Amino acid sequence: MAAKKIVFMLLPEIQLLDLAGADQVFYEAICYGSDLKIEYCSIENSISTSTLLPIGQVKRFTEIVFQEGDYLIIPGAETSYLLSDGFRVKKELFEWLKMAYMQKIILCSICTGAFVLALAGLLDGRKCTTHWKRTAHLQTLFPKTEVVENILFIEDERILTSAGVTSGIDLALHIISKLEDDAFAYKVARELVIYMRRQGTHAQQSIFLQYRNHIHSGIHKVQDWLQDNISQKSSLPELAEIACMSTRNLTRVFKKETGISINDFTTLIRKEKIKALVKNPDMTQSQIARHCGLKSERQVIRLMKQL
Repeated sequence: MAAKKIVFMLLPEIQLLDLAGADQVFYEAICYGSDLKIEYCSIENSISTSTLLPIGQVKRFTEIVFQEGDYLIIPGAETSYLLSDGFRVKKELFEWLKMAYMQKIILCSICTGAFVLALAGLLDGRKCTTHWKRTAHLQTLFPKTEVVENILFIEDERILTSAGVTSGIDLALHIISKLEDDAFAYKVARELVIYMRRQGTHAQQSIFLQYRNHIHSGIHKVQDWLQDNISQKSSLPELAEIACMSTRNLTRVFKKETGISINDFTTLIRKEKIKALVKNPDMTQSQIARHCGLKSERQVIRLMKQL
């Protein structure tokens, strides 16, 4: 099976951070073993960012060959360009976007990239979002859309739109969690030193990234070890050695930095692991217990009741 493509559309006057943040997420995912291929395309032979940083020549968008389930991401560009008469007449681009959607390509926008999807008519009747400064403008110009404010990103029928700038990182991590799983997305976020991964509505959090909104390196090391070695038994002295502190200090500092105890944190990780393992119909409760560092099936059943 061919690697899934992540294609970035580089428009003139593109916002560099809109591109770079999400791009780096997918690059790190590849480094961790995700079967992805990143490609870039544009509508011009030569473009520069909004800060006038030149970008080398990339493929023309019509040269991209998609397969069902690939992703096309449109980072934001200067609104003045996207709403200019010169861009509005790019009918070939808009038809290409509609054709990609019909081919079951997943379309995504970061920040003002939503205006491109709207110009193609792809946001008509759909929920979407954009940078907070532009939500009202987007709604006014495209009244058939349903622009949602105060969220990081939203998905509606294979079209994902995100808010401004760094929310593109949250969107990319969300995509990675769908392509792989939450644990994999956690590893990518950790590599990027993003310990609090935000969901679209910010109503849900990944257990693998909750309780990480602190900068204590010793506690991070303990959390990393527990998450990576949940199948193994761990003692407080062993964890204290990992954190380079005494057992008494570890217990105190862990609760201070995370808000929960080491035992409670370990239980949450086990629950998350159980949720993933029970999806496999061939996995017995005895096997699940071993994978989660539990002594018996009874412990698995007790934790399953709490899910």
